[in-house]
Amino acid sequence: MIYTTTETIPGRDIIAIVGVVTGNVVQSKHIGRDIMAGFKSIVGGEIRGYTEMLTDARDVAIARLVASAAEKGADAIVGIRFTTSAIMEGASEIMAFGTAVKLAPR
Repeated sequence: MIYTTTETIPGRDIIAIVGVVTGNVVQSKHIGRDIMAGFKSIVGGEIRGYTEMLTDARDVAIARLVASAAEKGADAIVGIRFTTSAIMEGASEIMAFGTAVKLAPR
């Protein structure tokens, strides 16, 4: 499955729009990460535990996005975007969304 943040795929023609597809995950904080984040906030710098958590969550959201497009018979997803939102104290959602399309045969 080809997926991209661009609206087109170089060298390929889009012949049909299948529809909007999404993939999301709600991730909660881990108490160990919170403790380390508290220490890190004193001295400053990157909070690697949170970076890793959000990277993993983004990967899950993309996998779900691709699975949704595949279920609809799409060949590719264009115009992928990401959003985040706080669901509740200590939990946030990462959502990936885009347009599933069919491509002309090569």
